[in-house]
Amino acid sequence: MATASSLLPSPHLPAPLISKLNSSPTTWSIFILTHPSHPKLRNKQKLLPFPINAVYTPRSPYAPSTPSKTEPRNDVISVLNERIRREYSKKEIFRTVMDSEEAGKYMRMVKEQQQKGLQKLKGDRESKDGVFSYRVDPYTLRSGDYVVHKKVGIGRFVGIRFDSGKNSSQTTEYVFIEYADGMAKLPVNQAAKMLYRYSLPNETKKPKALSKLNDTGAWERRKVKGKVAIQKMVVDLMELYLHRLKQKRPPYLKTPASVEFEAQFPYEPTPDQKQAFIDVERDMTERETPMDRLICGDVGFGKTEVAIRAIFCIVSAKKQAMVLAPTIVLAKQHFDVISERFSVYPDIKVGLLSRFQTKAEKEDNLDMIKNGSLDIIVGTHSLLGDRVTYNNLGLLVVDEEQRFGVKQKEKIASFKTSVDVLTLSATPIPRTLYLALTGFRDASLITTPPPERVPIKTHLSSFSEDKVISAIKYELDRGGQVFYVLPRIKGLDEVMAFLVESFPNVEIAIAHGKVGSHNFLSV
Repeated sequence: MATASSLLPSPHLPAPLISKLNSSPTTWSIFILTHPSHPKLRNKQKLLPFPINAVYTPRSPYAPSTPSKTEPRNDVISVLNERIRREYSKKEIFRTVMDSEEAGKYMRMVKEQQQKGLQKLKGDRESKDGVFSYRVDPYTLRSGDYVVHKKVGIGRFVGIRFDSGKNSSQTTEYVFIEYADGMAKLPVNQAAKMLYRYSLPNETKKPKALSKLNDTGAWERRKVKGKVAIQKMVVDLMELYLHRLKQKRPPYLKTPASVEFEAQFPYEPTPDQKQAFIDVERDMTERETPMDRLICGDVGFGKTEVAIRAIFCIVSAKKQAMVLAPTIVLAKQHFDVISERFSVYPDIKVGLLSRFQTKAEKEDNLDMIKNGSLDIIVGTHSLLGDRVTYNNLGLLVVDEEQRFGVKQKEKIASFKTSVDVLTLSATPIPRTLYLALTGFRDASLITTPPPERVPIKTHLSSFSEDKVISAIKYELDRGGQVFYVLPRIKGLDEVMAFLVESFPNVEIAIAHGKVGSHNFLSV
């Protein structure tokens, strides 16, 4: 069996096959998942029942053939992997931060080593049943669908019809694609290899503009720009976590006041909650490196209480805590809950920063944040603005990180190099989940609901006005409220007219991001 000499998986092993579950300073214990598309593993449905101390073995069906004797590797990837492993397991040793040039070499080497494997997998993934691919069968396209040609760019599918070629009178089937400056026709077999979906089958996503047949350079520049952006994100992420491994802060103290505060929690914690409390407490009181933990659990399972206890630990040490939420409604909810929990501590000040405040109120809050008068600051992305200056920030709590935009996530990442971070989410983004699985971020799962919590019932069906009216009527008859949610503002007036006609005696209101502050608050 091979010995794992690096933190990262082998470039030859497909990433979906690996789920890293735990680690020690010297070895990684992983499980290899069965791969439904592989002929030898198609009938297997469970994880292998035993851990192995290697990323892959020479006899793995996904690993390249290697000699039985393992020789030390001195290529750039292995050296950097070993360095990351040392940084992760020996946090007390100071090392220089990896620069962008070094990371660029790493990226190029990974790309070179993966080329053969990618070529082999290129067609395989699309031939397996049940595996979604962005490559499209021209016969499944409908007129008006947007497609992407690998070399030309984005176009609109017009249709398939018989036509003659340039140097032949014989007719054959061609795919016709409309571009900004003309029409292109491709043989069906060629189109099947060159065309990809622009969006998911059920999406109505439209491009800003169609590409031009006579300006393929613009499409190439766009592709290069995308690749550079991805590489920059990877490099920045690697530098961020290498830098975090070098950061130190004194462990926080577990005080009698903390025990008293925890005893004030009016509910009996669930087993998973108790474990999350322990995990966060150990991160903050037993480690010198800043915490970066993901709390993953369904709505109503008690993630907020985990954050509140971490906040108390921070403010007890005379530091500030920031609670970041994606919407003002969620931010107001957090503000109310936190204010109630800290109501018996008059010396701890809780503030809310939102767009619904007057200019004078905002200025007062900004001044109190700057001079340290506010201990806990709750708000939306406005907390990430350039005008917000923190006095002594010690903890960042991020709720539903996946709902923030790219710029907000970049700003959040800049905070992560120096403060403790606690992320709350019911549906973490793949990158966050991957970082937790690979050990770069810690994670706690809350899977047990509170004892008296009634399970949420979700019904999925095609749209029907009768079904909508029936569901709303049922909820109103039991004295409940109804939220009718649309993904965009454009269709709200049409839905409003339908609801007013169906329920003339019911008070109905519209709320969205462009509604004025006064009207929004009244709603």
